[in-house]
Amino acid sequence: MVLKIVQAGEPVLRQRARELTPEEIGSEDTRRLIALMRDTMRDAPGVGLAAPQVGVGLRLVVIEDRAEYQAGATPADLATRERAPVAFHVLINPRLVVEDPTPVEFHEGCLSVNGLAALVARARGVRVEALDENGQPVTLSARGWYARILQHEVDHLEGTLYVDRMETRSLTTQDNHRRHWMGRSTAQVREALGLPERQTSIPPEDKS
Repeated sequence: MVLKIVQAGEPVLRQRARELTPEEIGSEDTRRLIALMRDTMRDAPGVGLAAPQVGVGLRLVVIEDRAEYQAGATPADLATRERAPVAFHVLINPRLVVEDPTPVEFHEGCLSVNGLAALVARARGVRVEALDENGQPVTLSARGWYARILQHEVDHLEGTLYVDRMETRSLTTQDNHRRHWMGRSTAQVREALGLPERQTSIPPEDKS
């Protein structure tokens, strides 16, 4: 069974999600929600899913970047994106801190903004402190694509979509991204779109 992924315009995507209580974290309802979110993410498929994306305003995300999702990318492309497989995991009540504010810009999409993508600058490195599905504290540091996924998903908990951060002239359908922009460097894309050089740093954020 999979859940419906709500799309841009649904109020839940623009509201700050609330924290789970200790009682909720250990409940059967939460365990069921996590399992359904995992199955929904894999069915889409996607590399992350936040509870608001399935209509639930809780500070809960699931993440998984499978090797099979990267099979079509060249080694050079994976290296440029600093992308490697990430095992399935759950983050509850996460707090994100930027560790390396160096901006890294790539096309980014979202399961709740179906069929579109745009250039989005994200911090290269972040740290996240959260609870796992058992309520145990976890701290992780991430760089590159994994850091991008974490920032994208934690944004959802704040009522923020990637379109709030995107380079508006770069907005494209996924089909046109594959036809015209895939394989080009970000610098080549910006030049083709007549965009100026991007900012040199991203201000540190503390999303608690």
